[in-house]
Amino acid sequence: MTLESKIQDALRHHAPRGRDTEKIGPFLATFTRDTDNPYLNYAIPDERGSPSPDDVGGLVAAYRARERKPRLEYIPTIAPAVEPALLAAGFEVESRTPLMTCSGPRFDAPKGIELVSPATEEDFRGAAQVQWEAYGEAGPLAQRAVDGLRQTANNGGVVVLARARETAEPAGAGLCVAPHDGVTELAGIGVREGFRRRAIATAMAGWLTHAAYEQGMSLVFLMAHGPDEARIYGRAGFVERGEVLHISLSEGRSRL
Repeated sequence: MTLESKIQDALRHHAPRGRDTEKIGPFLATFTRDTDNPYLNYAIPDERGSPSPDDVGGLVAAYRARERKPRLEYIPTIAPAVEPALLAAGFEVESRTPLMTCSGPRFDAPKGIELVSPATEEDFRGAAQVQWEAYGEAGPLAQRAVDGLRQTANNGGVVVLARARETAEPAGAGLCVAPHDGVTELAGIGVREGFRRRAIATAMAGWLTHAAYEQGMSLVFLMAHGPDEARIYGRAGFVERGEVLHISLSEGRSRL
């Protein structure tokens, strides 16, 4: 099994957690009930999947029926026939982002910051609040965000809370999801605005990766949002291994 196949297999295993799913041809479609956030509603193709026009049409119909944007995130090299089929139906590439792994994590807590595993309800709430703000979620913090972090920790994943050493004010948070066959995704790294540009994201990435390997995981990967973010993770020991394709239907070009 290639590195990219291992990662894609883990992505297909992780994506349905907490979501509704539907198998449509070579696609696994996932839907989050309480939000139309496109990053929480997307499909993943089977390895070596080769969709027909009817498969693509069925995928689009499933997302439209739920008032969600038809969208996919996947490693294109494991299913090279998928992108041409999507483009022919009116999909547009949103971005191609770096796929990165790390075997030798590096981290030092920035001055005045400590990195800890959340242990109390207050800890988990602080970590969830950081992510809620960092990712621009609207309204007050939802309890589901707090519960989700606790569930990640209880199911074998890793959660980190960065906080001010003197005041215990939450500064940053992130996680490694519960592993599948030893493979985990590092995700959800967020830093509060007042604490940015202090290398906290880099430190959390290294800390999480070290903790994941200490817990017996065999591979840690992440999907950087672009070159600038990739450089941040590079300082924590991550290296680029390929790319992730983000692609969605353009209603203006849609042929469906």
